[in-house]
Amino acid sequence: MGIILIVVVIAGVWLVLSQANANGGGICGTATHTRVETPLEVLKKRYARGEIDRAEYEQRRVDLQ
Repeated sequence: MGIILIVVVIAGVWLVLSQANANGGGICGTATHTRVETPLEVLKKRYARGEIDRAEYEQRRVDLQ
């Protein structure tokens, strides 16, 4: 009887974990894979936020390419 209970618990845990991973999240529901921004994307965001002016944006964009 105890072995059946252990098998049922292990199967339940396996099912929950496999569903969490299939949905793109980990155990806590957060994404397990994070995307790294490219330098050009970072530059575009800095320009959009007004941290750098157009001349500096254009120069750095040319430097990156």
